[in-house]
Order: sequence, then C-alpha cells, then structure tokens
Amino acid sequence: MTESDIYIARGVSSSKNEIHQAIENLDQGLFPGAFCKILPDTLTNDEKYCLIMHADGAGTKSSLAYIYWRETGDLSVFKDIAMDSLAMNLDDLACVGAVDHFLLSNTIGRNKFLIPGEVIKTIIDGYEEAIEVLGEFGIKIDFCGGETADVGDLVKTVIVDSTVTTRMKRSDVIDLDNVQPGDCIIGFASYGQSAWESKQNSGIGSNGLTAARHDSLNNQYAGKYPESYSPEMPAELAYCGKGDLRQPLEGTALNLGQALLSPTRSYSPLIKKILAALPGKIHGMVHCSGGGQSKCLKFGKSIHYIKDNLFPIPAIFDFIMKSRNIGLKEMYPVFNMGHRLEVFVQEKYSQEILDIAKVCKIDAQIIGFCEKSVNTANQLTIRSEGKELTY
Repeated sequence: MTESDIYIARGVSSSKNEIHQAIENLDQGLFPGAFCKILPDTLTNDEKYCLIMHADGAGTKSSLAYIYWRETGDLSVFKDIAMDSLAMNLDDLACVGAVDHFLLSNTIGRNKFLIPGEVIKTIIDGYEEAIEVLGEFGIKIDFCGGETADVGDLVKTVIVDSTVTTRMKRSDVIDLDNVQPGDCIIGFASYGQSAWESKQNSGIGSNGLTAARHDSLNNQYAGKYPESYSPEMPAELAYCGKGDLRQPLEGTALNLGQALLSPTRSYSPLIKKILAALPGKIHGMVHCSGGGQSKCLKFGKSIHYIKDNLFPIPAIFDFIMKSRNIGLKEMYPVFNMGHRLEVFVQEKYSQEILDIAKVCKIDAQIIGFCEKSVNTANQLTIRSEGKELTY
C-alpha cells in the first residue's frame, strides 16, 4: 500500500480531489487566479473594493491536543489550537494582499462528555491572546464572538474552526495569474521563532496532522484514546509509528508532542511589511497548506515551478519520515517540509524581501525559480537530498 493509499484509508486526502470536483462549477469570483475567492463589495456597492471571507480551522490537530492534555494535564495546548485556526485563515487571506482589518468569528464543536468548559475557555482565551499579539505587529482583528455547539453525536472530541472576513481595494489584490517565467521563488521558514512568537516552533503547521500523529506515535495511544480517531480506519494504520509524546525530539528543545502541536505560524505581519515596501511588485504568494510543497500547482498558467534550494528538513518531518520509512516523494505533497510561505517576484527585489524577513526573525532564501511549462498544465520539479521529484 502506497502512502497515498494509506492517507485515503485514514479518511483524508492531501489533494482534496473530491472537494475540488464538487466545487469546480461554482463561480470563481472576481479574480479566478487568486489564492482566495474574491467577491464584489455588495455591502457598499463600491466597485473599487472587494470582499473576502475565508473559513478554516485546526483540523485533526485538536484531536492530538486532546490526547496531550489527557496525558499531561497541560491545558495550554488548546490556546495554541486557537492560533492554528486563526493563522490558517489569516495567511490564506494575506496571500491575496489582505493584511489590514479583519473580522473574526469562531466555531467550536465539542463532545461535552469529554471536553469540559475549562477547555472551551482556554481556546477562547487563545484567540484573544493571538489577536493581541498580532495587533502589536500591525494586524488588526476584531473578535465578533462565535458559536460553541455540543455535538457529541457528531464530534468525538473537539473541533476548532473560524471564519475571517475583510474588505480591500481591488487594485491591491495579488493575483497568481501574474506569476511569470523568470520569477524567483522566495521561501520563508516555518520553523524557528519569529518576532511575534513566544517559543520555538517546530514548523509542523496544521496540515497533514492525521498522517503526522498516526505515523509518528506508537500504538499505545490507539488503545488508550479510541475516541481520537475514526473507527472505520484500518487498525494497522492507527498510531503505527514509534514515538512517545513525552520523548525529546532530537535537535530541538521540544518533546515530540510539543513539536507536533507547535502552533501554526502566521506570516501576516511579514507579508504586510513586504507589501508596504514593494507595492505592485509581488506577482504571487502561496500558503503551502493543503498540498504542501505541491500547492503551487493549483495556481498560475503554464508555469514550471522548480524548487532546487530548499531549507534543511526540520527535525519533526525527519522524525515522521524515519518512524515509518516514508519517502520524500510522499512527504512533499502532504507537509510544508520547512517553509509554508512562498513569494513569487522578480529577482531584483529579492534582497529587500530577505532583509524584511531578517527583521521579522524568519529565515528566508530563494528556494527556486519559474520557467514556462512544456504544455498548458503546471509542473513542479523538486530537487532535494540528491533526488529529483516531479509532480
């Protein structure tokens, strides 16, 4: 069974082909090539402006937070889950150039038998703390409240989602249809500790967590916490790794559980600085979320993306790979593998962008370049650790 087959057998999909097929006939908005759907400003009917609304969440990472809390008593992991939910929205919106004033509403679904009120309070506190910190770095967010639903018949532990909306000038929209052959690709590390983070980040983000927890953690967790995964999953694929939540992750100051639960970094303060410094110069931005390093394939026209100078693979991804002997070919379309944001721009502007990243305490480098594809379809070539991988 290939890793792709295993992923499907676990009830998830990195490509989300069924979802894309379900929505392929929907209206694509004002800028079909943009990272998010962009709508006319029907609230004011001002044709110079547009509206963007985005919904996302922490995904199955909340199930892992549940296990870590039950094992250690550490409630604080649920604050980080709120950051995951928020960042997954903010960074998608930032990739179309939206970095100013956001409205946030959160949605929490819980099994009340297993998730007490103190967990809910911690999650809500996490949203408020994240808003405060990002506000200090120029990202204004108004928290509009939300919904907490007791849906134990549907949710086995807890799910943490949110919706973020904003309004912006159409002239400021970043449209990935503008990515051109000759553009360089600048990558921004997902690991380390940015200027707005209070602790080291493993770089894991919020994508691929179903694979990450089952492929890295050992089978004791399947027996202790059957509520943490789907009963339809083949038993041999549940928590089939070698790791323990409390064991130190080599090369970091984190244990394995902390590394898997590192909150998703928001790049929105960085992106705001880049757009202010280089208005009109950015051809595109990609948030390497669902689809990992292959996410770029969904955007641009007849572009061959070549990534040949990637960051070193962070320790958490190395652990996942070695825990179940997973190859790079399977890892790159699932995980960010070291950088979760890409900016496409003419190379002459790259040094200014790298300097801004340094101020933000985020490692950045040119990780590749764009060529014209040999046909109308986009292509991706990754050269890493002596291998050439094509998608």
